[in-house]
Amino acid sequence: MNRTPMSEQNTTTQPVKVLYTAKTHTTGGREGGASRTSDGRLDVKYSLPGGPGNGTNPEQLLAVGWSGCFLSAIKHVAAQRKVRLPADPVIDAEVDLCMGSDGYSLQARLNVTLEGLERQVAQSLLDAAHQTCPYSKATRGNINVAISLVETGTAQMYEKRAA
Repeated sequence: MNRTPMSEQNTTTQPVKVLYTAKTHTTGGREGGASRTSDGRLDVKYSLPGGPGNGTNPEQLLAVGWSGCFLSAIKHVAAQRKVRLPADPVIDAEVDLCMGSDGYSLQARLNVTLEGLERQVAQSLLDAAHQTCPYSKATRGNINVAISLVETGTAQMYEKRAA
């Protein structure tokens, strides 16, 4: 297998230090396929969105990964700014698989609940986290993204509906 070294693929001019490399092995794709990580911590089967089977799909995996990373970015920014976060910050992520004239595409919404924080402070944290989060950087300019600060009452209604 002929692989181009990462240094030749990198389009940025700044040197980077690799902190971690996720390695996966995928077979079959989204219709009955499977993926597993090299360390064995994640082993998933795929099934089509809304179709038969008990597997996951790439859109769900993106939503889980991005929301986890984004929440960590919020915590990082809050620590830098010495802002005390609520005990249970929440992100409800939604990733849509879309079909348009140019084929398939994605769009996403991150609905963030930071109960007890002043709205202006919370919004400032979200804006900074969106500049910090690697997933946000990777998708910026490539897909439609909405990052929303959810009012506590709205989040509680969502949880009741989902139950």
